[in-house]
Amino acid sequence: MRLPAPRRITVAQVLPGLAAAAVTAVILGISFERSGDVGAVVSFYTSFLTVAALLAIISLGLNIQWGYTGVFNFGVAAFFLVGAYTAAIVTKAPATAGFENYVGGFGEDLNVVPALATDQWFPFLVALLASATICGVLAFVLSIPTLRLREDYLAIAMIGVAELLRRITIEEHGLVNGTRALGGIPQPLSGLTSNADYKYIMLALALAALLLVFVALERGVRSPWGRVLRALREDELTTAASGKNVYAFKTQGFVLGAVIMGIGGAMFAFQSRAISPNTFTHFFATFLIWTMLIVGGSGNNRGAVLGAYVVWGFWQATQLIQTYDLPSVIALRISFIRDLTLGALIVIVLLLMPRGLLPEERRVSIWAERQVRRLRRPPRDGPDAPAAPAAADEAA
Repeated sequence: MRLPAPRRITVAQVLPGLAAAAVTAVILGISFERSGDVGAVVSFYTSFLTVAALLAIISLGLNIQWGYTGVFNFGVAAFFLVGAYTAAIVTKAPATAGFENYVGGFGEDLNVVPALATDQWFPFLVALLASATICGVLAFVLSIPTLRLREDYLAIAMIGVAELLRRITIEEHGLVNGTRALGGIPQPLSGLTSNADYKYIMLALALAALLLVFVALERGVRSPWGRVLRALREDELTTAASGKNVYAFKTQGFVLGAVIMGIGGAMFAFQSRAISPNTFTHFFATFLIWTMLIVGGSGNNRGAVLGAYVVWGFWQATQLIQTYDLPSVIALRISFIRDLTLGALIVIVLLLMPRGLLPEERRVSIWAERQVRRLRRPPRDGPDAPAAPAAADEAA
């Protein structure tokens, strides 16, 4: 019996695992060194994973827009902001006199069946649907004048849209409470456990949302629809010559990505419980998401998730470093050093690994992969076993 040749393990194959392991070791090591309490480390790492999962959802939305469709959306903050604020004003109670002044406040009216404890889950489903819908409608409206622009002009236009929406939230005090944070955002299923243990429920909800989005996108990008998106990303003229409506498919990818960003923004609002316009700066809500996608691997959903984990780990590590007794020249400039090193990280990745930690996999379709696996399956032992098809090597 001929044994198969051993597979060679390359640096590119082990690098993603090493990067994730290094981030995990740094986060756990520093947090334990500073606290000395295992319970505190677990609590911190749970919160870290929750935010990483929510940012990974937004990174997946950007991956659909840029990684698969080729739409250069540099206004991620716009959909992040709209999704978060929509969820907040849907689930909160009506505004009271004083420092709170905002539209909406439908949370109390959405407790439709008190016997089923609908106040614990139904308002949040409505908020997710509202965030996804409004972000999708916003993306569709923006696609009409912008998607026919060249990439650099499209990026400039989306930056302007994001800044316009952020300025509206700041200047219109009766819309979402202006510069005063919109706090007291309810959390789903908060009545099931104590405040100290709720972080585990939020982590489960974040991971469940991430898994659902990931599976749905994986099915979509491996379908004929996903193959058209990749085709127009590579060559719009050839795609149009094959009879595809390029503008329609670009709009679909852009809108779907915005919908996913809206869902991620809504979940982020539930997790943080307080949001303000300062949360959705271009650096945090756009540049950081782009860094996650570039580091993880554009055009690969697993890469988008890995990039979110690695980059958010780097961000949190710099926050933990600030707890040390640093020289004043460093302590006063740690945020600027972090921004500088994030930019350097992108440059290093683009120079050494232009396609990211997990590059895009060249796959045709789910059906084709199943056929190749079937043809590669070794024959059963025995004299009556059917011979392996001769076409297996050709299909491989």
